[in-house]
Amino acid sequence: MEKIVEVRSPKAMAFILMLGAFVGLFGETALNMALSNIMEDYSVTAGIAQWLTTGYLLTLAILVPVSALLIRWFTTKQLIAAAFIFSLAGSILAALAPSFAILLSGRIIQAIGTGIVLPVMLNVVLLIFPIARRGAVMGIVGLVITTAPAVGPTLSGVIISTLGWHYIFWISAVFYLLLLVFGLSKMSNVSEITKPKIDILSIVLSTIGFGGLIYAMATMAEMPFTEAIVWAPLLIGIMALILFCLRQMTMEQPMINLRVFKYPMFTIGTLIMFLSILIILSASILLPIYLKGALLYSAAMAGVLLLPGNAVNLIMSPIVGSMFEKIGARKFVITGFIFVMAGLVLFLTSLTADGPVWRIVVAFMILFFGLTMTTMPAQTNALNQLPRELYADGSAAMNTLNQVAGAMGTAIAITLFTGGQESHILDYPRASMPEVLAAGTKDAFYFIMIISVVGFIASLFIKKHKKA
Repeated sequence: MEKIVEVRSPKAMAFILMLGAFVGLFGETALNMALSNIMEDYSVTAGIAQWLTTGYLLTLAILVPVSALLIRWFTTKQLIAAAFIFSLAGSILAALAPSFAILLSGRIIQAIGTGIVLPVMLNVVLLIFPIARRGAVMGIVGLVITTAPAVGPTLSGVIISTLGWHYIFWISAVFYLLLLVFGLSKMSNVSEITKPKIDILSIVLSTIGFGGLIYAMATMAEMPFTEAIVWAPLLIGIMALILFCLRQMTMEQPMINLRVFKYPMFTIGTLIMFLSILIILSASILLPIYLKGALLYSAAMAGVLLLPGNAVNLIMSPIVGSMFEKIGARKFVITGFIFVMAGLVLFLTSLTADGPVWRIVVAFMILFFGLTMTTMPAQTNALNQLPRELYADGSAAMNTLNQVAGAMGTAIAITLFTGGQESHILDYPRASMPEVLAAGTKDAFYFIMIISVVGFIASLFIKKHKKA
């Protein structure tokens, strides 16, 4: 029987961490609905404005790999306090931003806090709950991870229409302040402080690797691939990641123990989480643009139209979590991807300038019905296979790739969306702007469909975990 860490109030501790993660992940996509307003306020293009999302995710992708190290250097309470302070400071700076550069700086500081709280949350949940209860608890974790970025455009649409986009940050700041004042008292220190040697070269290679990769993909929205500003960071990023991986495999105390990928179910589960997050973030940035730009709905109404899909996720996540041990990851994930593909087929047949909006609403509901069955079961099955000493490394590796997926999804979606618009204008010079926007959105959704097919194929290889 695996030993768990005894804490005063495991449920309260998990709730505080999940709420902090929810507010942080909500911040990933909350500005998607406000991008057109921000573009107008600061006179920037869509390619520049999307850095508010890509930059946030890029910061997470750079910081999360360091989390496995941080967890062994600082106590749980110290890390959570730092996370909430960074998030609070970033939210206030972004709310007061007089320029786009300061707004982006606030977002990056905010992301540092989220980058700390996410891996700590996963690590703590694995340590304080027994394996028999993990399905239900991870169901709620899955709800946080999928609902927060998905519900971002819905909630922010209402906030933008009633108060203005600055209040997205003021409301986040209030939550962080409450978490800091009342939440820290519920925290217990659960991680084992070993203070391993800090390898500066690993941190540099990780930062250059993930940074270069995501920067190149985000820049493709504005520049052709033949430009050095695109291919050079991509090439440097890939080389740095290869060197990073080789270094981790030869170190006695690696920054992230890549040996977690020797466990087949962890590798497959991480891949499925990667693809699922990529789908969620791609759809979350594209649909607000389509609903506002092509179908001409207000921000508030566009948010309301996305609400049923989020409601499906909210209802299904605890159900999937409670049934996980009985049904198992394989059946859930395979079924989930079938629904995801069905939802995407409906999207691809409905994304026009004058298409019936009810089909978009139904497609979004079907999409999230499926995604609820892919994320938590794949994640839980993956982490359950790891031995206790690899929990921090496993959650760091998985969280890193989740943030890379989000940043890649956002960047690639905007790139294909922009390219689809340009192609449509060349083919149909007299096309209206709503028709152009709809065509760009549809092109990007073909990419999401390909990703879902890859996810379905990966799901066929899932087996019930065997505890290491």
